[in-house]
Amino acid sequence: MPCMANKSAHTSPQKQLRRLLRSMDFVARHPALKRDSAEARRLAEIYQQLGLAWEFLALQCRHRGGWRKLRDGQSACKVCGSIRGAKEQWRLLPRDGRKTIGRRALPNSKRTFPNRQAATVVNDTIDFHGAKLNVEVLNEHRSRFFRKHNWTVAADRLVRLEEGGIDVRFDSHLVTVELRKHKRGEMPPYSHFVWELPRRFLKKFPVMLQFDKRRRFTGLMIFKPDIGRKRRKPWFPICSHRSAFLWIRLIAT
Repeated sequence: MPCMANKSAHTSPQKQLRRLLRSMDFVARHPALKRDSAEARRLAEIYQQLGLAWEFLALQCRHRGGWRKLRDGQSACKVCGSIRGAKEQWRLLPRDGRKTIGRRALPNSKRTFPNRQAATVVNDTIDFHGAKLNVEVLNEHRSRFFRKHNWTVAADRLVRLEEGGIDVRFDSHLVTVELRKHKRGEMPPYSHFVWELPRRFLKKFPVMLQFDKRRRFTGLMIFKPDIGRKRRKPWFPICSHRSAFLWIRLIAT
């Protein structure tokens, strides 16, 4: 039995699909289905289970065998019979290695849609090992600002990543990192360029700017704060070098 299981596991999906389709044809043409009986009900249940197995095997098909035209004008895979362009209800991912879901989606229309829902191309979310990832692609659409003014929102691709209380957002023009979520009712945070801030402010921000030999900006490094934990105060007072020397001398005496 183990040898047979290993052999069937290494069988290509194409061969498994052919065996499955032959089994479905055998059950569908069984003469017992012509009358209402217990055997007919059992065969109908078996056919339903074979249909679920067909759906599972079809997810493994790469559709490399080509497509054939149907009577209604649609195209079906020659191997698994899946309809070309139809949305699949399930996704099959490998346990190990790289996981791929979909392709890089972009705005696909120059129309201005009446609302956000009609303009949505993709809006998908996945929780992956504790990290939450959301990809939303929108065409140009109309939106109401404070329920009074109509605005035209440009087409865009929005990517949002949440990990450990930190929110990172990407769009066509900005990369936004939010370390602390803005609570409703509070005053929104300020925004300034680096050269606009005084030096006493910059000393409080744990940020390092990265650049190359030509002084071109290449990246940004942010020291992650301890979110949700109270920061312990040092046992000695924070002071200048001279005051610290006097403090150590006072302790020594």
